[in-house]
Amino acid sequence: MTKQLQHLFALSEKGAKDLVKAVIWCLVCNLSLMFPVGAVLFTVQHLLDNMENNGSSMDGFWIYTGFGIAVLILLFILHWFQYASLYLATYKESASRRISLAETLRRLPLSFFGNRDLSDLTSTMIADCSSLDQMFSHYVPQLFASIFSTLIIGAAMFFCCWRMALAVLWVIPVAVLLTAGSRKIQDAFGTKNILNKRAVADCIQEGLETIRDIKACSRQEAYMAKLEEKLAAMEKGSIHSELATGVFVCSAQAFLRLGLATTILTGGALLAAGQLSFLYFLGFLFAAARLYDPLGIILQNIAATFNAKLQIERMRSILEQPVQEGTESFRPKNYDITFDHVSFAYREGDGVLEDVSFTARQGEVTALIGPSGGGKSTACKLAARFWDVTSGKVTLGGVDVSRVDPETLLTYYSMVFQDVVLFRDTVMENIRLGRREASDAEVIAAAKAARCDEFIQNLPQGYQTIIGENGSTLSGGERQRISIARALLKDAPVILLDEATASLDVENESAVQEALSRLLQGKTVLIIAHRMRTVAGADHIVVLENGHVAQQGTPKELMEQGGLYRHMAELQRETAHWKL
Repeated sequence: MTKQLQHLFALSEKGAKDLVKAVIWCLVCNLSLMFPVGAVLFTVQHLLDNMENNGSSMDGFWIYTGFGIAVLILLFILHWFQYASLYLATYKESASRRISLAETLRRLPLSFFGNRDLSDLTSTMIADCSSLDQMFSHYVPQLFASIFSTLIIGAAMFFCCWRMALAVLWVIPVAVLLTAGSRKIQDAFGTKNILNKRAVADCIQEGLETIRDIKACSRQEAYMAKLEEKLAAMEKGSIHSELATGVFVCSAQAFLRLGLATTILTGGALLAAGQLSFLYFLGFLFAAARLYDPLGIILQNIAATFNAKLQIERMRSILEQPVQEGTESFRPKNYDITFDHVSFAYREGDGVLEDVSFTARQGEVTALIGPSGGGKSTACKLAARFWDVTSGKVTLGGVDVSRVDPETLLTYYSMVFQDVVLFRDTVMENIRLGRREASDAEVIAAAKAARCDEFIQNLPQGYQTIIGENGSTLSGGERQRISIARALLKDAPVILLDEATASLDVENESAVQEALSRLLQGKTVLIIAHRMRTVAGADHIVVLENGHVAQQGTPKELMEQGGLYRHMAELQRETAHWKL
């Protein structure tokens, strides 16, 4: 049963066991609420017996008072355990759920993120998790407990008087079927509502990321009109979704109240015919009144559970993704990177690389060049197992990288990509990401080698300056130099450079290239560049065109061969003399 609950509600093993405990405690609390009904009946029976025997109505007062106090204390204790099993366990499972999602996302190949909308993933991590927190603290345990307690109380009613039991209970299956029958309608509206909310999140995120372009192109009014249109669609969808749920739930709850009328009518008729005692009649009235309230909650919970099913499916779609795995024991014989007939596609039928073979040897600089879209950056990321190849294999030191744990593999790589990622932290900590145990002196030395020290010293707090989200307070060249400082600090045996100096001016580019030349000595270097002068000193050049290896060899050999390399070199030589 635990495994089934895990799959059904996307829970951890402990979360599934805690859910069972919560259902049991809710069931006990539901049944315990019949104790006051029993206390009232016993008290009424005592008063009626005294009246028949001409006794005092105060006889046994303190006994029944003590009994009532004991019932209240028992209810308090039981509800305390119910609270602990519901809310405290739910919050622990909530933390576990978020950690599990984060761990799964951390181990997924980057191809997964290329096929998923970022705002959709953010919504799953935040909004869906919050919805499930409420569902498991307020809906699901109470739903199951109410079902079981209704069955138990109903059986007791049939044992006492089957006709009165029918009068009380006949409305329940009709109300439940009415609510359950709305499932397809609620699913349709719920799915549309989620898509509308995601569209709004996408639009807001797009606006925040492109605010400079929107202002520069005077597109503020057009953007706001588009956002207002999406907000209106979301508001309309939310109203329709709530209305679809409310119509069925309210109708079922209203129908449920008919049971109280049939209970009174049936009880009155049996009482008049002398087939039912007044005490039993009173007991069935109390029990019906007590029973219909949790049943109303059941109907609400069924509808809420239908809506939560969509969020559970979205979460399960992440948790059940195949993660990248491999051995953590990795001992390569050298650091040569070999592409052996590698093909790769982000999506089926959309190939990026086709039958690519080359070797980047240790102690040499291997450059990947070619037209944009030729697969250079993809090849670089395949070397670090950001993705897994579609066919063929990539090896490091003779070991297939697809068989190595990604985090273990990446300890052997230092990377500087064209798209620099910085965190809202100090400059010192952003550079220290290269090697967490590095001392401040080592961080500063790496910053100086990457020509960062000069602009860092001009910041308000120097190395302790908070640089904003993704380094928003720095220029593009400054952000890229910090990224290079990280790579220098890590000092790994394999270096991947993707347009590492593209955002630098000529003076800083020369200085950084000098620093990089010291870093690159004796290591395996795979560099991507569009400037021919950047790769002129490479030991081996691989020319990629349309996902295929068009040429490879030394710069001198490729110039003698002619072809695409020579054509690119001559074009750049001509454009160097271009003037306004």
